Amino acid sequence: MAKSDAEKSATERQLAYWLRLHPDVEATLATKPDDYSPIVSANRWKSLRYALAGWLYMLKYGKNTRIQMVFSIFVFVIGLWVGLTPVEWAIIVLTITINWIAEFINGALEAAINLASPTIHPMARVGKDVGAAASLLASVAAAVIGALIVLPPLLEKIAPPLLKLFIK
Repeated sequence: MAKSDAEKSATERQLAYWLRLHPDVEATLATKPDDYSPIVSANRWKSLRYALAGWLYMLKYGKNTRIQMVFSIFVFVIGLWVGLTPVEWAIIVLTITINWIAEFINGALEAAINLASPTIHPMARVGKDVGAAASLLASVAAAVIGALIVLPPLLEKIAPPLLKLFIK
């Protein structure tokens, strides 16, 4: 049975009511970033350059980032040597990427907090410590995941030659 025009409009009104955006959501969507940002990227190449600048900044000034770089390269070399499967590579790459992202977000958070709170405010300390904790958590998880994936085939490769040194 076909719906009458009055029924359709009532249904449409109900649907519009349930799908309407909350005023807070509307306010957020109405805020144009270009109106509030001192630096607006004119094109994607400039955006890429800014992202690269951030990465290089972290490598230059982030001690933990340099340590992560060394471990990332080490895991890649070992992974190539032991012949990880494509799924194992996907997990390793994803884990390393998440670890780098956590460190980069921590660096951005620290920079923003240093700018907003040049003196040591208790809440600034909390923000910086929580960011560092997130980065630490990602590093510990990466170490565990890396050990679970890389250690078994690595031991298979190095155990026989090591055993020959001790057993005649």
